[in-house]
Amino acid sequence: MSPDAAREEILYDVADRIATITLNRPERRNALTFRMRREIVDALRSAESDDDVTVVLIRANGPSFSGGYALSGRGSKSYWDDGTRPDRWVDAEEFDGWTDQWARSCLRDWMNVWELLKPVVAMVHGHCLAGGSELMSLCDIAFVADDAQIGYPPMRGMTSPDIPYFPWKMTMAQAKYLQLTGNSVTGAEAAAMGWVAKSFPAGELEEQTMRELRAMSHIAPSLLAANKESVNQAYEIMGMRTHFNQAWAMHSLSGALRPGARDFARKLREGGLKTALEWRDGPAREEGFR
Repeated sequence: MSPDAAREEILYDVADRIATITLNRPERRNALTFRMRREIVDALRSAESDDDVTVVLIRANGPSFSGGYALSGRGSKSYWDDGTRPDRWVDAEEFDGWTDQWARSCLRDWMNVWELLKPVVAMVHGHCLAGGSELMSLCDIAFVADDAQIGYPPMRGMTSPDIPYFPWKMTMAQAKYLQLTGNSVTGAEAAAMGWVAKSFPAGELEEQTMRELRAMSHIAPSLLAANKESVNQAYEIMGMRTHFNQAWAMHSLSGALRPGARDFARKLREGGLKTALEWRDGPAREEGFR
């Protein structure tokens, strides 16, 4: 996409040194289609090259930030809603079936946030699940509603994460608990464990987030870039990028080769999404977990 291309699934606006990217599929809880992902990446690059932008905000319309990656039609041509795949998707007999182009594409998309010269802030409300939590967790700062629901339920019956951010965002105890159970936490709990920067009452989330951004937007973009790179560099030295770059292998093994790897897909095909989600998440809900 070019910077001037029509955007169908996001909104983009620049005002007062803040570029705002708004996920705009509210009727589908902002499920992340390939088109939406491409539009987000395109908007990030537009903001990076715009001298009128100091900081980037990612937010969402509707009741939820994002319910995760779009599942309907996945694995069929219809899933690529405009007939194209993500940038650098390799579709060849030598690589199909083992190189996990899906997980690789997720990492490439959201590392655009990590690598952007300008800080990217997520403002999260409602559900922020699976792929939505990957996007949020790769942002430099996340402000969330106290009652937001944040987690990665697919780990209960589908695959390991596309981007295994858990060990890099929280303690080992918390990372293992959340990744092994697939349970979700509230925004207030996520703030307490250091997963996100701050949480606010839902009614105050926008006011408090914009207050933070207005102050940040007056810092020189060059200094923000230097400080962002300084922090990023520490995590790169500790091995975060290497860990992320290897995640596709465990994602592929857990999603294709382990016993029962196809069960969710079979439930989805035979009974639809609600049936598959009940099979995956029902036992946890019966025990009172989200």
